[in-house]
Amino acid sequence: MATRHTIFRMIAIQRVLVKYGLVDVIKQTHLLRPLRFLFYLAPRRRDSSAPLGERIRLALEELGPIFVKFGQAISTRRDLLPTDIADELAKLQDAVPPFPAQQAIAIIDAAYGEPVDVVFKRFDTEPLAAASIAQVHTAQLKDGTEVIVKILRPGVLQQIERDLAVLRVLARLADRYWQHAKRLKPLELVAEYEHTVIDELDLMREAANTMQLKRNFEDSDMLYVPDIYWDLCRPEVLVQERIYGIPISDMEALREAGANIQVLAENGVEIFFTQVFRHNFFHADMHPGNIFVITTDPERPKYAAVDFGIVGTLSPEDQRYLAENFLAFFDRDYHRIAKLHLDSGWVPPDTRIDQLETAIRTVCEPIFNKPLAEISFAQLLMRLFKVAQRFDVEIQPQMILLHKTLFNIEGLGRQLYPQLDLWKTAHPVLKRWMDEQVGPRALLKDLRDNLPQYREAMRELPAIIHYLGKQAAKGDIEFNVRSSELQEIREQLNTQRRQRYWLVVAATSVVSGTLVLTLGALPWLGWSLLAVGGIAALAARP
Repeated sequence: MATRHTIFRMIAIQRVLVKYGLVDVIKQTHLLRPLRFLFYLAPRRRDSSAPLGERIRLALEELGPIFVKFGQAISTRRDLLPTDIADELAKLQDAVPPFPAQQAIAIIDAAYGEPVDVVFKRFDTEPLAAASIAQVHTAQLKDGTEVIVKILRPGVLQQIERDLAVLRVLARLADRYWQHAKRLKPLELVAEYEHTVIDELDLMREAANTMQLKRNFEDSDMLYVPDIYWDLCRPEVLVQERIYGIPISDMEALREAGANIQVLAENGVEIFFTQVFRHNFFHADMHPGNIFVITTDPERPKYAAVDFGIVGTLSPEDQRYLAENFLAFFDRDYHRIAKLHLDSGWVPPDTRIDQLETAIRTVCEPIFNKPLAEISFAQLLMRLFKVAQRFDVEIQPQMILLHKTLFNIEGLGRQLYPQLDLWKTAHPVLKRWMDEQVGPRALLKDLRDNLPQYREAMRELPAIIHYLGKQAAKGDIEFNVRSSELQEIREQLNTQRRQRYWLVVAATSVVSGTLVLTLGALPWLGWSLLAVGGIAALAARP
């Protein structure tokens, strides 16, 4: 049951929407429809002549961090929103009303246990940017280094917990009464989002995420990640290198700087897929307020990213599943896509694969090889949703961050370079990653990782056989096919024997093939041996 505080918050949300003349939003979404009488108790609406986009933005700002973040996410999708609304929501990326400088200084003084002017040579009280969770000030360290100081908003945790309680109540109601709840998993979605947004409130975690991304792209000529000053970082205060670049949303400034926009757009796609598949650690809050461009070399412009409070990772299974889906799509192998959905358990086991294949082909084929400018993602999303609904495709909560990031990346690509061929750009990146997963290097890694386990199993095998012999002598084990324990042991022994055999074949083939290629003689034989090694390694997997 909803607590009294949660009910009051629900009422407050509705009152804010009414206050800004957004009654149609309530009616169309059936938000708290039983409480429609509050329309008459709400404060007088603002002048309805004010632009709709402005009223939506002001309402989201007043409702708090979670609503602001929602506005940030959809602001990147100018193909789905009218221009005036998209322009207003874009202000939520870094132009949310700031909290007073006196509060910021008080937070810093409390964090360091000494006055701000003792810690910094200069601290600028006017915020550089303000967002839903924190605001940023510029400063100078004692040695003259220019930095930015990120400070959590006062009371932000309490605000977020209050709205999470509302989301949990709505999710429970949806789970109980909504016909699509089993497929869309509202409770799990809210739980996943709660974990993500609470983590964002620890700026020490953000600092650690930043350094991990910096290591991942240490030698990259496509992305720069700022340095962190650990001695000055606290859970509520983060100090990092100041970045000087052009905001990604400032197309006029990018053109004036002579930046190669096509290269920039293509590099953005490659950076994303590299983070997801090669590093398995991706920036999951890539709205334009967090992305800058360094144009020192205009022909090879370089991204600079900030704000790593939200990052995502995938399990190896989800990683491989996604890569195979993408590659199947690039190859127009819709049967493979349908089979992957079935094998993963994302659709019911009795789903007819030919019907699912036809439905996927119908949605995907019209957009294949088209640039972003010619694709209506609003229509595409609606058609995909109908397919998912028809075939009971289950939403995967662990994928929400990836979906959100893809949403942002595609929006940025459309804004930067509408002629971008998203599929052509992403295909070679994914192909290289898949080749690494099944190539000779991956096989050697699998052998190295698994050999200790097999060695340990071999050591234990004699003891297991001796124990079974003693138990059989006592009559505690019946040697017949019906004995489930014995049957299981037999299967395990057969599996281990088979795995040992294939591992030996794989190792021998890989080593032999590598030697043949190194010597330069009969290259066809070397590659054939490596292929045999690959097949054998796959056969050795449990």
